[in-house]
Amino acid sequence: MTYFGFLVRFLAGPIVALLVFLSWSARWGGPAARQGRKAFWLAVAVQVFLAVVYTTPWDNYLVAHGVWYYNPAQVSGILIGYVPIEEYIFFVLQAVLIGLLWQSLYDRFHSAEPLHPSPKSRIWSSAAILLPWLASLWLLVAGWKPVTYMGLILVWALPPIGLQLAFGADILWQQRRLVAAVILIPVLYLSVADAVAIRQGIWTIDAAQSTGIFIGALPLEEGLFFFLTVVLLAFGMTLSLAAESRVRLAALR
Repeated sequence: MTYFGFLVRFLAGPIVALLVFLSWSARWGGPAARQGRKAFWLAVAVQVFLAVVYTTPWDNYLVAHGVWYYNPAQVSGILIGYVPIEEYIFFVLQAVLIGLLWQSLYDRFHSAEPLHPSPKSRIWSSAAILLPWLASLWLLVAGWKPVTYMGLILVWALPPIGLQLAFGADILWQQRRLVAAVILIPVLYLSVADAVAIRQGIWTIDAAQSTGIFIGALPLEEGLFFFLTVVLLAFGMTLSLAAESRVRLAALR
């Protein structure tokens, strides 16, 4: 299986299925109904833009330093920097997939209870991110090679999660059922898909720069990567379309 074949099977396919589901079941409710579908697609576009811009330098660093590498026979050969174009398409499709799943689950899992703003929860939850981030940074600086990949994931992913919590931890807690559903389903699905890709030899994780701990056939670091990226996207969709977020942004301005 090529990388493009992987994208078609595991990402493009579910995206089409979710679009059909939303159209046939008239599930364009929630924010998409109140604010218009334009607001929903704008939120997805913002997630795509941030995912590509923020992930590109980090992913190029990983490939340039051999933390992970791909099989040249299973990619198109079109590179942007050190990374095959399929990887950039993966960023885009993952963001679209999470956005559509969020919309599909919104009516079933969202909370209509009034929000009780909690500045303390925003401060403490974002501050709690600091300790694992500093620990990860220290491990990278110390040069302990087996934790290289894990450290790079945490150092890269935790700061934006901390910012999201600082802005809207109380909003995310109010919508915790929705957020949990949007995180759990794709993390399990993408982890299985990633294990398939590794078995197919599309990409390989450098054993010397990873812990060597596996969850079934999945390297621990890959599971962590999908968990954190899905968290970022699920938080981003929830905060982007929450009414309280618009109020807070206006206050910040």
